[in-house]
Amino acid sequence: MDFLLFAIIIFVASILQTSTGFGFSILATPFLLLLFQPAEAIQINLILSLVISAALIAKIRKDVDFGMLKRLIIGSVVGLPIGIIIFSVIQIHQLKLGVSLIILALTALLMFQFRIRQTRGRDGIAGAISGSLTTSIGMPGPPLLLYFSGTDTQKEKLRGTTLAFYLFIYTLSLAIQVIVAGTSKTVWFSSSMALPLVFIGLLLGQRLFKVINQRVFQIFTYVILVFTGVYMLMESL
Repeated sequence: MDFLLFAIIIFVASILQTSTGFGFSILATPFLLLLFQPAEAIQINLILSLVISAALIAKIRKDVDFGMLKRLIIGSVVGLPIGIIIFSVIQIHQLKLGVSLIILALTALLMFQFRIRQTRGRDGIAGAISGSLTTSIGMPGPPLLLYFSGTDTQKEKLRGTTLAFYLFIYTLSLAIQVIVAGTSKTVWFSSSMALPLVFIGLLLGQRLFKVINQRVFQIFTYVILVFTGVYMLMESL
C-alpha cells in the first residue's frame, strides 16, 4: 500500500511539474512526509525534481527570463543557509504550520486580485525565500508561484524561469542536505524506483501544457495552493 501511494504521488506530481513548472514539490513533499523521515522525504523530492528540471531545460530554454533568473539565484544564495539552520533547529510540524498559513494567506490575496509590481529587489527577495524553503522543507515553489501570479507572469515565462532556477537550487540544496543531514539507501533506492514514473509524467505533462490556456492555468494554480495549504495545516495541528 505504501509503494502504491508513493507511485501515485510521484506520477501526479511529475505531471504537474512538467505542465506548470511548480507542482512537484508543492504536491509531493507533504505526502512524502507521511511515508518517510523528514530528511529522506526532502532529499527524494530534491533528486526527482532535479531530474525533471534537467530533462526539460533544453526544451524550455527559450522561455527563460535570464535577467530575473540571475536575481533569483543571487537571492537564493542568501536563503539556502538560513533554510538549513531552520531545518536543524525547528520541528517539522512547526515549519509545516508556518508554511501552510503563509500559503493560504497569500493565495487568498491572489484570488481577490491582489497584484504586486515586479522589481529587481523583489526578484531577489522571492529567490531568498525560495532558497530558504528549499533546504528547510524541500519546497521552493510557493514563493515563486505566488510572486509570479501576483505579477501576472505568462505561463511560458513562469514555467521556463522556475524550472531553470530549480536546476540550480535543487543541485545546491541536495548537496547541503546530504552534507548537513546525511543521506540513506532509502533515499536513493526510492528515487531510482520512481524514475520510470517521472519520465511517463514528463511526457503527459508536456502534452497537458500545450492545451492549458492562461485562465485555466491561473485557476489550476489556486486549487493546488489551497489544497496544499489546507493539507499542511491539518497535518501540523
